[in-house]
Amino acid sequence: MVVDTTIAGITVGDAHPVRIMGAINLSRESFYKGSVTELENVVPAAEQMVAEGADFIDVGARSTWPLADKITKEEERKRLIPALEQLTANVDVPISVDTQCADLARDALEIGVRIVNDVSGLTADPGMVEVVHEYGCPVVVMASDKVPGDVIGMDAVMQSLDRMIKKAENAGIAPEQIIIDPAIGKWVPEKVPIYDFETIDQMERLKVFGKPVLAAISRKSFIDEVLDKPPADRLIGSIAATAITVYKGAHIIRTHDVADTGDAIRVAEAIKGRNIIARKPDHSIEVLDNYSIEVLDIISATDASGYFNRIGTTGTGGRVMMDKTVYRVLKINNVTTTEALIIKQEALSRGCDAALPRDAVSHETDSVDLILMGTELQLKRLSAKLECQARDLPVIAGLVQTALQRFKDTIYRYG
Repeated sequence: MVVDTTIAGITVGDAHPVRIMGAINLSRESFYKGSVTELENVVPAAEQMVAEGADFIDVGARSTWPLADKITKEEERKRLIPALEQLTANVDVPISVDTQCADLARDALEIGVRIVNDVSGLTADPGMVEVVHEYGCPVVVMASDKVPGDVIGMDAVMQSLDRMIKKAENAGIAPEQIIIDPAIGKWVPEKVPIYDFETIDQMERLKVFGKPVLAAISRKSFIDEVLDKPPADRLIGSIAATAITVYKGAHIIRTHDVADTGDAIRVAEAIKGRNIIARKPDHSIEVLDNYSIEVLDIISATDASGYFNRIGTTGTGGRVMMDKTVYRVLKINNVTTTEALIIKQEALSRGCDAALPRDAVSHETDSVDLILMGTELQLKRLSAKLECQARDLPVIAGLVQTALQRFKDTIYRYG
């Protein structure tokens, strides 16, 4: 789904530059002490971020670090409102407020804040949906279930965001005003780093929602898992992860380090290239002149149903077709020539195929490698047939099934 929208006056989407959201942190309880800004420095800090390329400034006063000391709403207000008053009066880019409290969001919007960033995904405060709808402002919703960021694994991220989008749109929030955040970071103790690795690696799955994607990576704990370094020394790791995230489809990057992150973003954008879209020529004189083709990048069959739903297919139809949307190519090593020929024949009869060396056809060699290709559905049906065959074909069938399962095995792939 092509993303092309305007957020607080800034164009965001697949055909636009990746936007940078500079993060101003007013919380002394945060895990990264170097990110904390005192009230008297908020305007200079924001002005420097804008000079370095920030398109938005996001301001938060309550740490969401699980180990941080908790503060009251009044303490959050005491920190937040004076800073927002200064920023909206002096900084010429849209300001975003990072809060889970509806009344603080309302006060911020009255001051002149343009965006609400709710890491609870509109779940912590029942009044937040009403405030966002009333003011018609853009809102960032982060994947969450009971508490912010508690979704474990990319499948859970997808399910959470699907629920949140439906909740927001059903409440009257304009679809083009919703920004999604896949909740990168150790929001709950159970969320170990491999789940952040998976989320970043599979970021393109979020395209099914057709919404701008915001990624907040800056110096988070999954980088420590790889580098064994404190937050102050995680900038290079953050930049590496940011570049991958941009390549995988993020539209907005939230960061404390605007200048260095901006350099990484621009290089990643150049390498990524543009989405593949074909449109009917503008000079067409036919009545129907709005044809276009968009190439979908589906890496998980479970996401296919989301695409199907958005064009109006039935639930049953989507479930039948989902395994046909992901294509796999598997190299099988050191099988006998006879087994290779049987696999080739059975593959063709199920709509997939296998590439064999020429010597296999003429039986001039005892064993060969082959390349098996087909949709997940075709390969599952093929392996089921091979399980009933002679020789070592049941063993090969089991290996095919294991390979297909491991595409979905987070611990195997990232552990």
